[in-house]
Amino acid sequence: MLQPPGFRQDSISTSLGSIVYYTADQATSPASQSTRKRSPEDQPPIVFLHGFGGGSSAYEWSKVYPAFVPEYQVIAPDLLGWGRSNHLTRPYQIEDYLITIREFLEQVAPSPAIVVASSLTAAFVVRVAVSYPGLIRSLILSAPTGLADFGQPYQNPIASIVSIPGVDRLLYSTVIANPFGIRTFLEQRQFAQSNRVSPEVVDAYLASALQPNAEASALSLVRGDLCFDLAQYLPDLTVPTAILWGRQAQLSPPALAQRFAELNPRAIKAVEVLEGVGLTPQLELPAVTIGVIRQFLAELSS
Repeated sequence: MLQPPGFRQDSISTSLGSIVYYTADQATSPASQSTRKRSPEDQPPIVFLHGFGGGSSAYEWSKVYPAFVPEYQVIAPDLLGWGRSNHLTRPYQIEDYLITIREFLEQVAPSPAIVVASSLTAAFVVRVAVSYPGLIRSLILSAPTGLADFGQPYQNPIASIVSIPGVDRLLYSTVIANPFGIRTFLEQRQFAQSNRVSPEVVDAYLASALQPNAEASALSLVRGDLCFDLAQYLPDLTVPTAILWGRQAQLSPPALAQRFAELNPRAIKAVEVLEGVGLTPQLELPAVTIGVIRQFLAELSS
């Protein structure tokens, strides 16, 4: 949950709780000082939304979003139930995120936002864009998946175990929310190359995973409470969209990228599969990811 230099923490209230977000501090950021007199029209909002998993937070995009401060109003939240934002004490449902993502965009974006989102959150944002297209200017999606796409059932070998009261929290604390569990997952499931998992990455994920009641959102994900078929919603998407995928992404195969694009070629303008990275290219190869996002922004605005 580390925030880059030159960024400040703020928050907004939604109907389900407070959401913390990070944005450039006009007083201390050299990049923002050169642009702070521009009008909102000259600095469109760009919102970076992290994916879900034990210890997820806005840190996931923290190596990428500072690069966009000179041209954009950068906003990166910890979503409900993650990072420093409020954590519910009940299981989370899909509607919780559809509501709070919409409410967040309505409050922080003075004009339709460019939204960069990853994994399951990217799938939620597609649904928000279908229902409220006026909120979103364009979408850049990294490995979007509803985890039950094209009619395939959600599969997780421990889903039934974490459905047992008491066992779920014990499993969270012993398997997920500790340095070994965080590092093991990052090295074996999230990153393509384990040597890219730095102590800082582990510390940031662990700090988020240890927040009070952080297990509720993570266990809802593992149980499958948040899963759906993204393929059912993509044909109705009208917002210009680009898709980025890591070739070695394990939890969502890159073959889905082209299948998704074929569902709606009018809206999905570009697809890029990056070699040598897994589920989070924004952490493994941030400089490359910045370049791809810039390329997408140019293509989507033309």
